[in-house]
Amino acid sequence: MTDAEWSVVRPLLPVPGWMRGRGGQPEAYCHRAILDAIRYLVDNGIKWRALPADFPPWDRVYAFFSRWRDHVLVREFHDRLRGRVREEAGRDAEPTACVIDSQSVKADAVVGADSCGFDGGKLVNGRKRHVVVDTLGLLLGVMVTAADIGDRAAAKVLVTDAHHRLELVWADGGYTGSLVKHCLAALALVLAIVKRSDDMRGFVVLPKRWIVERLFAHLMRSRRLVRDFERSTSSAEAMIYWSMTMIMTRRLACSRSARG
Repeated sequence: MTDAEWSVVRPLLPVPGWMRGRGGQPEAYCHRAILDAIRYLVDNGIKWRALPADFPPWDRVYAFFSRWRDHVLVREFHDRLRGRVREEAGRDAEPTACVIDSQSVKADAVVGADSCGFDGGKLVNGRKRHVVVDTLGLLLGVMVTAADIGDRAAAKVLVTDAHHRLELVWADGGYTGSLVKHCLAALALVLAIVKRSDDMRGFVVLPKRWIVERLFAHLMRSRRLVRDFERSTSSAEAMIYWSMTMIMTRRLACSRSARG
């Protein structure tokens, strides 16, 4: 991270228990060094044991990653950054509209058969990333499943957990059917289906759906995410959150330097 990014990140970090007087051992390494190591791994797609010697020992970095994953601290940190980005853009911190979609990716050999499947539509053997994004393209929620899990089944869980203030959801034709009625009756959400017209030829940018496709393009720039290398789906979700934090810290640092 640059100094400008660290100035944005530092006040948004979750406070460790030992600093709140709740006991526990003080951490031996600077948070900035640990975060830099995790961001380096996500951005460059290396193995944990291949972390350069300039960073803290890989096992200490992995222990930090695991602790933040298991205690949902990485999502807390991510959501704080997202709220700050939205406020910088003149929006409310909590969105009321979103776009939902999924992405199937191939799985590495370390991925167990219990969380791996075959997506017959995309012809991909691996996992599927179900995401909800706001109208700025920022992540609201992600759920990683086997690739053979249907979009509508995952959406029922994801939309419920993504945000309590959502009123409108845009989706593609794969989310039609009972999901539309379920969202309206159970969640008071309007699910609007954005379909491609039959008379369209070639590549056409569809309203709202391009927002979530751009998010997938951002994720693919993180080499750790071009294929699913994680043994557990919770680690796969954490990697996506870490990738998004890099995008948001850079955006916040750029906006601050522009104002300065």
